[in-house]
This record gives sequence, C-alpha cells and structure tokens, in this order.
Amino acid sequence: MPKVKTNSSAKKRFKVTGTGKLTHQKSFKRHILTKKSKKRKRALRIDGTVHKANVDFVKRLLRLK
Repeated sequence: MPKVKTNSSAKKRFKVTGTGKLTHQKSFKRHILTKKSKKRKRALRIDGTVHKANVDFVKRLLRLK
C-alpha cells in the first residue's frame, strides 16, 4: 500500500488549533498597503477561521478526516 500524502499547498496555508479549529492567514496584506487604513491592516493580522462549509474539504486535504 502506498503512503497517503498530505496536500503540500494546504499544509502551508492552514493550521489546526488546540481545540481542532482550522485557521488561515487573511488575504490582501501583501502589497498596495498605503491606501489601506491602519485599522484594516491591523484587522488583517488576526488569523481567520475556515468557514464551516469548507472545513470538511480542508480536513481532507490535510488528511485529518
């Protein structure tokens, strides 16, 4: 039987918390930051959680399910 591989792009993008939730980095914080407000950029620092509609799909990519 061959080994089951974890999706490489998913393991770089998602992290599992201690409680089992999936987190990800928010988008739109790479460049063109001058026009974005400080409040908006500060809010983008906080990790987002994966929406419940996509949790099963992401877990399958990470081989957690």
